[in-house]
Amino acid sequence: MKRIGFLLQVKKDRIAEYKKHHEAVWPEMLAALRRTGWRNYSLFMRDDGLLFGYFEAEESFEASLAGMAQEAINLKWQEFMGPYFESISGRPDQNMITLEEVFHTD
Repeated sequence: MKRIGFLLQVKKDRIAEYKKHHEAVWPEMLAALRRTGWRNYSLFMRDDGLLFGYFEAEESFEASLAGMAQEAINLKWQEFMGPYFESISGRPDQNMITLEEVFHTD
């Protein structure tokens, strides 16, 4: 298991709507995340829209992304969510800025 942290920037004028969509993530999307090894997945957001994501990958960040890239529902979700983010090229999941883990305690 690998712990993954990443950043994305939600547009300030789209924050409320972004949050609303995450109150009811499509069940097919949740099932795809489970199938492709995204465990303990959480999103946190500052008031300015800076989004911090965390999940535990069964194998690696790259393997988790590759698995989701094969899921048709993920492509639909990424297309749907793309307009909510600042300064991205392509799908949001292709623009995650990964963070180095520098400390952990159980």
